[in-house]
Amino acid sequence: QVQLVESGGGLVQAGGSLRLSCAASGITVSRNAMGWYRQAPGNEREFVGVITSGGNTNYADSVKGRFTISRDNAKNTVYLQMNSLKPEDTAVYYCVAPPVSRPNSWGQGTQVTVSS
Repeated sequence: QVQLVESGGGLVQAGGSLRLSCAASGITVSRNAMGWYRQAPGNEREFVGVITSGGNTNYADSVKGRFTISRDNAKNTVYLQMNSLKPEDTAVYYCVAPPVSRPNSWGQGTQVTVSS
């Protein structure tokens, strides 16, 4: 059974940085594409980015150049480094397992709040 536990969220001022973590069990992150989504209040969940099994990354235009996905294979953990945060980045962030394009389960997420 796949379990993904997100952590690292919090309150940060605009222009600041946060690093989110996604500790995985029941799946080997180095052998799978892993993704991040987010959901802002009143909005649908939206794709943030993905890291493939080969280590390639792809991001939504809204975060490109500011967010970076990486992984630590030894810790079986995926990270989302978020820099130059904006108030519109405020959301609950979720880590997802394959199929990344159509996730079929969601963890508890981690809240990120960016103040202006």
